Amino acid sequence: MKALPSAVRWDAEGPALILLDQTKLPRVTVFLRLTEAEEVEQAIRRLQVRGAPAIGLAAAWGLILGLRQAAGSNRSELEAAFKGVTKHLLNSRPTAVNLRWALEKLGRIFYLQPPSLRREPLLKALEAEAARLQADDEVVGLRLGEHGLTLLQPGWGLLTHCNAGSLATAKWGTALAPIHLGQERGFGFTVWADETRPLLQGSRLTAWELQQSGVEVTLICDNMAASVLASGKVQAVVVGCDRVAANGDVANKIGTLGLAVLARHFGVPFYVFAPTSTLDHDCPSGASIPIEERGRDEVISFSGSAPSAPESVKVFNPAFDVTPATLVTALVTDRGILWPPYGPALEKLQEESHG
Repeated sequence: MKALPSAVRWDAEGPALILLDQTKLPRVTVFLRLTEAEEVEQAIRRLQVRGAPAIGLAAAWGLILGLRQAAGSNRSELEAAFKGVTKHLLNSRPTAVNLRWALEKLGRIFYLQPPSLRREPLLKALEAEAARLQADDEVVGLRLGEHGLTLLQPGWGLLTHCNAGSLATAKWGTALAPIHLGQERGFGFTVWADETRPLLQGSRLTAWELQQSGVEVTLICDNMAASVLASGKVQAVVVGCDRVAANGDVANKIGTLGLAVLARHFGVPFYVFAPTSTLDHDCPSGASIPIEERGRDEVISFSGSAPSAPESVKVFNPAFDVTPATLVTALVTDRGILWPPYGPALEKLQEESHG
């Protein structure tokens, strides 16, 4: 895979979190150097870092920055800081379960340490866990790519939505992982990328990322997807996700549900790529997934341009929608491919992970 700029990188010497500012792509490549938890929280809210796995990694490093900022060194003071910073980070983007997952991983390390452990060794233990999570995410992306390629054939046309690539993860991506891997192995995929209104992650990020990797990519407006599917040019739809409920319902970027309905109508398989960190076994169905709603300015203007709608018009701007499990052909996880019925398959996966 051609080297792409890292979306999330830790500078231990700073210490600082280095984020690729994804709001500036594809025009310029700008890196943010963040040294405070509040800066990380704002970067997550502003989508300067986005994509469920990358959000989780950024939150983990943000928590460590917050603890380094905290006054005091005894355990009770650090514990108060840990709880406060965690609460703020959790509220930054409520739909992506990876954020909570990563913070819980650090929480286990924090509370497993003996009370007598001094401040610096404790912080070093947390940094080691965050580094492990980041390294693991690279492995997860590669496994998703390998599993995904078993479902796809050379020369296929693939339709994707939003950005589920290296910009959203530590390296390979989720739904784009088999595309990057297939490019290395001569699969010759043709990718159709939805622009993904209102924030254009498909046009700004996916089209740019795939071009950088040499993949043949064609950008389309979201409302062109039905025509492209009807044309027979697409043999599979591949998307990522931000949360998978226990019954297999999936939350992903707004517009994913529409693609799933279209794919079912035209008989095209709809594959959802889900790292195990996105599986929420405590969430019974999609109805229980909190859906983030964002500001009206994202809708009434186009990529920051002058307003394209009456300024007084009401706006509904959910950032995600929920695709029911009945429309998902297969869930591709780093632990293997899951097929319907998803409830038992996900329950078995959970039992194996705790076995």
